[in-house]
Amino acid sequence: MTTEPNDPTTAAAPTSPASPGTTTTAAGATPAEGHPAGASPAPASPAPTSPTSPADERLRRWRLVLGGEAAEGTGCVLNGRDAAMDGALTALYGRGDGKGQAGKERSAGLGASAPSVARWLGDIRTYFPSSVVQVMQRDAIDRLGLSTLLLEPEMLEAVEADVHLVGTLLSLNKAMPETTKETARAVVRKVVEDLEKRLATRTRATLTGALDRSARINRPRHHDIDWNRTISANLKHYLPEYRTIVPERLVGYGRASRSVKKEVVLCIDQSGSMAASVVYASVFGAVLASMRSIDTRLVVFDTAVVDLTDQLDDPVDVLFGTQLGGGTDINRALAYCQSQITRPAETVMVLISDLYEGGIRHEMLKRVAAMKASGVQFVTLLALSDEGAPAYDREHAAALAALGAPAFACTPDLFPEVMAAAIEKRPLPIPDPV
Repeated sequence: MTTEPNDPTTAAAPTSPASPGTTTTAAGATPAEGHPAGASPAPASPAPTSPTSPADERLRRWRLVLGGEAAEGTGCVLNGRDAAMDGALTALYGRGDGKGQAGKERSAGLGASAPSVARWLGDIRTYFPSSVVQVMQRDAIDRLGLSTLLLEPEMLEAVEADVHLVGTLLSLNKAMPETTKETARAVVRKVVEDLEKRLATRTRATLTGALDRSARINRPRHHDIDWNRTISANLKHYLPEYRTIVPERLVGYGRASRSVKKEVVLCIDQSGSMAASVVYASVFGAVLASMRSIDTRLVVFDTAVVDLTDQLDDPVDVLFGTQLGGGTDINRALAYCQSQITRPAETVMVLISDLYEGGIRHEMLKRVAAMKASGVQFVTLLALSDEGAPAYDREHAAALAALGAPAFACTPDLFPEVMAAAIEKRPLPIPDPV
């Protein structure tokens, strides 16, 4: 349901926890750590009468934010829809008093029951926009330990699917019963298809242009001339009296060829913190594999190395071939990738990792240096997601930067530009640090 600009859902929308043990609700209010949640009431049908003054509206918003603790001091009583909305928030984030009836402590309002969770999921989808629902779902999984309930098909059908939910499902893949796997694959496929619709067209267009520009020739036909680069290359031949340039060297675009021009290796850390990056990288891998001019290889690793290149035609198969969690041996993964490179000068190597190396550090750096020296374009991404850089090994990041492979976090929207720059062997569009 779409909310209006002045709807209290804006004020009551929760955000993800700022740190373990605390959860932030709307407007930056942080409930006391360890306070239990109350039960979610059934949705109420009639909406309350709009506040009669701006002051009443502010009190109403603050009441929704503060959660009705004994000392919240607003004096505002919620009715109808507002009360139901408050109940949905309380079931997840709790109240400050920590006591229920007869002085007993209340347990988490969602309990461990799939039906009660399914009802709560229906409530929050009624009262909050999709982006807020996704945040609340993630908080419920983290705060109330509801991961195991995602193994039930009925639960999966009720959730709002997003990249983070896919990451959670992948981490539960080995524990998932057969009765749930088909439903889980359907959820993952929906998210993957949505991502492909969002990212594929722009990625193909950007990289096709980069591939054509990287294949420039010096004796082009007239309609293949790259006039900007031709003018730039012949500025020294400017004739002032004629106010023109006499080009002694033409620079042109190469004609599109069906032969493979570039090789791209995506080497992805599948440790638990990289879940969103694994999802996005799998989608991009499938998009790149669909382009004739790029030979794409996709490798995932923890302490073992798995080559999933033969599954790139279906990113859902790729994702279910990963195993999130475990240790990290970047050196071993790079050794395998290095052994697969046949044309170093035409290869772009993309390492996606938080750089916490459990293998041999100096060997890892030596491999990167060797690949760079052979002509490989080496790109290091700390994350491929919308969340920015996670915790990462700053010492390793600095060492890679010294080798000419700066490490940075990349959003999915920026990834095509990064790849285009690597293909054309020009400086990478590294985002400014926040």
